[in-house]
Amino acid sequence: MDAVLQALADGSRRTMLEILRDHPATAGELAQALPIARPGVSRHLRVLREAGLVDVRQDAQRRIYSLRMAPLQDVDDWLGDYRALWQNRLDALHTEVARGKKERK
Repeated sequence: MDAVLQALADGSRRTMLEILRDHPATAGELAQALPIARPGVSRHLRVLREAGLVDVRQDAQRRIYSLRMAPLQDVDDWLGDYRALWQNRLDALHTEVARGKKERK
């Protein structure tokens, strides 16, 4: 999961994943959406592939990249415990705010 979190730390890579969330794309299509040169896009795609976040398939002379959801699900599962912790704290805050409003009336 460390490789996934490190890959997600970069804004350009997150932008690529957002595009791939909607549809598979070539490196050229991804490069058009980013203010970086094509070699930089290739380096980012390599990081995403190594982290398991994207798959690549050959289509004649083009490489088509697509999003892999499993690593993101692993991160979401890991964050679930923290989400539950914060939800409990927010519920307690809501209760205290409601109690304070009742006491003022």
